Amino acid sequence: MRIKLISLFVSLALTYTSVAQSHKNEIGIQSDNDSYLAQGSDRYYTDGIFVYFRHALKADGTKLKNKVLGFEAGQKIFNPQGGNIPGPQYIDRPFAGYLYAGATLNLLYANESNLKLGAQVGVIGPGSGAEGTQNTVHRWFNFYHPTGWEYQIHDGAVINLSAEYNKLLTRGDGIDLSFTGYGNLGMGFSGAGAGLMVRAGNFNQLFNSVSTQSTASNIDSKDLLHPHEFFAYYKPVLNYVAYDATIQGSLSSNKSSAPLQITSNRQPIMLSNEVGVAYTASHWVLSFAAIFHTKDTKEQVRVHQWGSATVLYRF
Repeated sequence: MRIKLISLFVSLALTYTSVAQSHKNEIGIQSDNDSYLAQGSDRYYTDGIFVYFRHALKADGTKLKNKVLGFEAGQKIFNPQGGNIPGPQYIDRPFAGYLYAGATLNLLYANESNLKLGAQVGVIGPGSGAEGTQNTVHRWFNFYHPTGWEYQIHDGAVINLSAEYNKLLTRGDGIDLSFTGYGNLGMGFSGAGAGLMVRAGNFNQLFNSVSTQSTASNIDSKDLLHPHEFFAYYKPVLNYVAYDATIQGSLSSNKSSAPLQITSNRQPIMLSNEVGVAYTASHWVLSFAAIFHTKDTKEQVRVHQWGSATVLYRF
């Protein structure tokens, strides 16, 4: 169902070819799933669904080129090496769900650096509804019935803060290189990461680009490099994981309570590689990425990967 919906949005978006203009607002959806890469897998970070609304605030237009306030809500679902395990000894990454709502403030500067600050509140565990979501989707598509959720991470509240920083390093004809970094701190996720992003094609400055979630803006199209973005990118990031509640259990849960929860030992150093393509039309923003991660836990028997599709409408 999600694939059909995304295909419909793509078909509609490609009919818009008018010259780009500023749009102060955008609303859209992002869907993550390992099935998008046609690997036949259903493991680890197996599914995610997110909705977004972003609004461009007034910026001074000199040093601060763009300022975007965002709101989002989402759900993530995690499985072990399969969603239908024969016994608890096969749980190499815990069953877990994460349901949240959050807000972001994205400050984008004329020198093509940006600082994006965020906060999330949510719940990890049965209260996230992850088991019900997975069972429903599998029933709709006549997939197998998942088993093993009785061992999932217990309920726990999450309050988390985040910061992301990007900075243009160099730009040539049709290609550029940027630094990217982030940090997380809170009851659900703590850690940091740093890496690079290479873009090739028709891209705009980092203060009004898909790359920095800043396509909502008050910027006139004449100030941009291209009326439409259409580029490919590669983004390797080295991550340090200090704490992950979907692996280790929530800080606020009672770990001694029944039923049994099975946790794992986090892998503190993880490498992620993201390869994708992005396109903007007059009102539409489309992107698709393939993400490849090394192991999240010391017990994992495989690395994992998934696809991520995003469709936004600007107005």
